[in-house]
Amino acid sequence: MNIFKTFVLMALLTGLMVAIGGQIGGSYGAMIMLVISVGMNFFSYWFSDSIVLKSYNAREISEADSPQLYGIVEKLAKNADLPMPRVYIIDSEVPNAFATGRNPDNAAVAVTTGIMRALDYNEISGVLGHELAHVKHRDILIGTIAASMAGVVSMVANIVQWGAIFGTRSDDDNGGFVGTLATIILAPIAASLIQLAVSRSREYDADKTGGEICGNPMYLASALEKIEYYAQHSAPMAQAGTATAHMFIINPLENSKKVLKNLFSTHPDTDDRIAHLREQAREMHLLA
Repeated sequence: MNIFKTFVLMALLTGLMVAIGGQIGGSYGAMIMLVISVGMNFFSYWFSDSIVLKSYNAREISEADSPQLYGIVEKLAKNADLPMPRVYIIDSEVPNAFATGRNPDNAAVAVTTGIMRALDYNEISGVLGHELAHVKHRDILIGTIAASMAGVVSMVANIVQWGAIFGTRSDDDNGGFVGTLATIILAPIAASLIQLAVSRSREYDADKTGGEICGNPMYLASALEKIEYYAQHSAPMAQAGTATAHMFIINPLENSKKVLKNLFSTHPDTDDRIAHLREQAREMHLLA
């Protein structure tokens, strides 16, 4: 069901891009946006992992560099029946982690120095189990493509806006004033909502599978509780941006200010995630 839901959301996002192209340039514009969409998907498939790792100044480690962390990842990868991913560390005091890579054979997991200090062995296992679940489900590629496509929609909307301001477009062009207004205002909102829905749709499944991979869902529940506390009571990660916020186990842009949940969040509510994990632990007879 979640795979089907994700497919529908991605189809809607592609359709939105084509519709915007049609609004701007008719059938020719629609074809251009379709080509852009396919091209972006191809680019994201091959280069998303290296781009995001460089943007956070992540450094790859070996078993000799951090035997415990490397050993946890190696054990969990075997549990998940996955190839050993590359392991990276990000110098940041904010506890967080993410996975990246176009497929299980080219995957990487990254953790901050802060998470290694804030969590114990079992909790780190829960977090990395969640990230390897994303690898197993190929969620990283889906999320990266969705974020890239939503970014293009917003960029095109800005171009149309400036075109309208400086009079380079006629109100009679492809839908007139109403069509232009919809492109400028409604299209970016719709694209953002679809992208966020894609992100949220993958988190619950990753939590569930992550709980299975690490052997006890309560490891992840405890980790989420601690990471959420730090997210709400410390400054956001210095390198974090909206384009990659969906990749982390907890949104790295959250702070002590309330953030909009539900429709406008990259992640489901943390309390709900913990409740699901507690229920999973009961079903596995790991929680009284």
